Amino acid sequence: MGGLSYEEALIRLRRAGMDSLPGAGAEILVDRVRRLISTGKCTADEWLEVMRTAHRLRIPTSATMMFGHVETIEERMIHLVKIRELQAEKPEDSLGFTAFILWPFQDEGTKLKKIRGVRNQVTAHDYVRMLAISRLMLPNIPNIQVSWLTVGPEVAQVCLHAGANDMGSIMIEENVVSAAGARYRFTAEEIQRVIREAGFEPQLRDQLYRFREYQPAQA
Repeated sequence: MGGLSYEEALIRLRRAGMDSLPGAGAEILVDRVRRLISTGKCTADEWLEVMRTAHRLRIPTSATMMFGHVETIEERMIHLVKIRELQAEKPEDSLGFTAFILWPFQDEGTKLKKIRGVRNQVTAHDYVRMLAISRLMLPNIPNIQVSWLTVGPEVAQVCLHAGANDMGSIMIEENVVSAAGARYRFTAEEIQRVIREAGFEPQLRDQLYRFREYQPAQA
């Protein structure tokens, strides 16, 4: 960002109104994988250093993992360990990672599929198992979010019993994973119904997981 350090860039963004930092772009935090699937993006260490700096500045962030492409099982575990270790470094009065979000590789229309023949091989069982492992591996991150956008309502319901405590939000606009094949959509009423059918009570929250009162839209 104009030759600025990570710290100065984040301070300027915070002054301009940014109060949290999403964790997209983590993919798999192993450079062998990143060279194959995300040429031009930052290295694993650079991604981690941006988040480390944000936590030091008391800017809350999230962490993600996009799996099911060229990574090995061991590399998935390395990713989770790096996230856990970074969260353990944060200052005591910093929220650090407020949530971890897991989603499977969406292959439709991607260069990975067209050129390398890489396809999404993640089954519903694979996703639920990986989410449960994430809950066990990340005890210092309070919220595990299921990606209903990529796995659909039925799998999301199972994940609420496998370690997830968050279904994410209703998106005003999303153009990334939907362009690669994600087709699921929810209204506010539908997501509440799905949560209740799974045996849980839906609760509206803000970005920092503070509860808010739900006000249904007026007809």
